[in-house]
Amino acid sequence: MSKQTAVRLSDETYQRLQVLSEQTGRTATDYIREAIETHLDDLEDIYLAQQALERLRRGEDEVVSAEAFWHGLEG
Repeated sequence: MSKQTAVRLSDETYQRLQVLSEQTGRTATDYIREAIETHLDDLEDIYLAQQALERLRRGEDEVVSAEAFWHGLEG
């Protein structure tokens, strides 16, 4: 099942998308879906990294060396 949503684009981005669609015979929807699916993993990773950094800054987590990490697994 799929869901429908609306996206606001700048005039320039919209025009570029229309030209690409006309030149390739694919719909603008195809390109929008592809862009989201391609970059969603990256955006999620960035968000998680930012959250981890904030936890480090607040002292809630700590950094351990690779040596200490691997040594701890042997234990």
